[in-house]
Amino acid sequence: MLALGSRPPKLPKGLDAVAEAVVAAAQDLVPRQSRLLKRAAGIVDQAREFVDWTDAKLRDRLAQTHELFRRGRDGRADLDAALAVLCEVAFRQVGLRPFREQVAAALAMQQGLIAEMATGEGKTLVGALCGAVAGWRGKGCHVVTVNDYLVRRDAEIMGPIYRAAGLRVGFVQGNMDPASRRHAYEADVTYVTNKEVTADFLRDRLILGQTTGLAPALLAKIAEGAAPRVDRTVMRGLEYAVIDEADSLLVDEAVTPLIISGDAPNAEQVESFQQAAKIASELQQGRDYTVNLRFRDVDLTRQGRTAISELAAPLGGIWMGVRRREELVVQALTARDLFLRDKHYVIQEGKIVIVDEFTGRLMPDRTWRDGLHQAIEAKENLTVQPPKATLARISFQRFFRMYRRLAGMTGTAWEVRRELWRVYRLAVVRIPTHKPCIRVHEPTHVVTTTPQRWSAVLEQIKERHKQGRPVLIGTRSVQASEHLSQLLTHANLEHDVLNAVRQEQEAAIVAAAGTPARITVATNMAGRGTDIKLGRGVAEIGGLHVIATERHESGRIDRQLFGRAARQGDPGSAAAFVSLEDELIRRYLPKPLVQLLAWTLTRPSKPADILARAIINYAQHRSSGLAYRQRQSVLKTDDWLDQALGFAGFEP
Repeated sequence: MLALGSRPPKLPKGLDAVAEAVVAAAQDLVPRQSRLLKRAAGIVDQAREFVDWTDAKLRDRLAQTHELFRRGRDGRADLDAALAVLCEVAFRQVGLRPFREQVAAALAMQQGLIAEMATGEGKTLVGALCGAVAGWRGKGCHVVTVNDYLVRRDAEIMGPIYRAAGLRVGFVQGNMDPASRRHAYEADVTYVTNKEVTADFLRDRLILGQTTGLAPALLAKIAEGAAPRVDRTVMRGLEYAVIDEADSLLVDEAVTPLIISGDAPNAEQVESFQQAAKIASELQQGRDYTVNLRFRDVDLTRQGRTAISELAAPLGGIWMGVRRREELVVQALTARDLFLRDKHYVIQEGKIVIVDEFTGRLMPDRTWRDGLHQAIEAKENLTVQPPKATLARISFQRFFRMYRRLAGMTGTAWEVRRELWRVYRLAVVRIPTHKPCIRVHEPTHVVTTTPQRWSAVLEQIKERHKQGRPVLIGTRSVQASEHLSQLLTHANLEHDVLNAVRQEQEAAIVAAAGTPARITVATNMAGRGTDIKLGRGVAEIGGLHVIATERHESGRIDRQLFGRAARQGDPGSAAAFVSLEDELIRRYLPKPLVQLLAWTLTRPSKPADILARAIINYAQHRSSGLAYRQRQSVLKTDDWLDQALGFAGFEP
């Protein structure tokens, strides 16, 4: 089948956009939660009738349900009956009996919603329930998640449920060849990361060229004979997608488009990056250029432009053009002052490897665009690789809107519910926890300097460690996690470190983070994917304690981190530390508010704590606003490309 997606709907503008904003706000008034929970309770009751059925009788019922859905008979009563029988299948195959809230989440996704479920509430099983129903329809279902490890793990753990339901399940990982990918996509349910499924779509589009429909594809297959282009594609269509960690994949990662590129050797251009790095080293911040931390921009002063002209004069060639030489030097200054080693990237085997800003994971197959990657290589005195030529480009926003049906689940979507509706027409429904959450949140600890912050963090770790409680400490960068590791080592505290350069044992480290007196230091990646279960006796002494060493630019990431504690009714606590020197404070708070925040340090009281929390929330609000505008810019670029290239037919 063809890997063709339908053209995504255009986003509303003008008065239509205003009307859409009203509709988005009205979504909050729809009583979805109560309706879903009531319906789910009926399904759980219905599932009890299958408890005494023999395996053979259950298989017959599953086959009948499969055939019913394949023929398109999937009304409300049919869906309820299907989920009821799947509840019994899940218990027999993997020992998990879905509870009411999980069934409600599966129902929500079948209705094309995003289900917000707290960490530890069993989203993996919910995804399997939803995926099985979608697989029965016979048009394929992609369960999209955040990394290769989870892709394989979830496919294998949930595999018995799918197979018992008469379905084939496959998974796609980055190291697979085209034949293995094609086999995985031919399965009824395919687990895959957002980057792999989008890249496979782009590669298929490159193979198909101008073939934009079934009839032209069949004609091309006849004309091309033994090895038609259609047979070299790996995907079979974009029918239905279940998005795990939906806020991360649909919102956070929507800022950066996915690009397929090819080699474009240019020795003169490679040399220019090295020359630009040398010129940049002669310039002085404040005199020759200024840095805007909030917008991550570098602006040359008049004196700086003059200095560049003088330094570039002996070089000739492309350095004779004023605009081009200033662009090269600004890129070099950006690489030097705004992109930091062990925060934005690491060096492995002599190559720059990007660290994902939101997950803390390495992205070895990704490069920065527009010469920035080469500028960073020159800055680090590494071999500068030639910039690559763009062969195909698509934003994640555009790609996921091509699916005929879309749904998702995550622990944190409520804050971006308006954007999810506007871009994807996805409403968010909050699913309550199965057991009441009893997490204790400490007031935010605000200090003046970074060293004071680390000292306070270390003291709290020691205090909780003496109590025998496990402690999970979240950091924003590799550099911060390594620094804290050194402090813990000097304090003779055994600990595990999980970051972008120490991720081989990720699942094992996170899973063990709830054992007594365990200390785990982790970047953002620890917030997603693997449950932290409490060890023996830990619940009796207070449960897992989570520490955020900085507040993140998105409050949703803080919520994900805090959500590691007090899962499924367990006890737990969380604390956050903020320094006036933190990036969030420096970039997003005006000086008067920074001074007001500093004033709260001299007034330790409950009102001061409330004021400090409000100021920090305001900084996160400003950060989120900037990120939203960046995502809107990506959407505008999509629209521009659609119009500018419209004469050539469909463009990915």
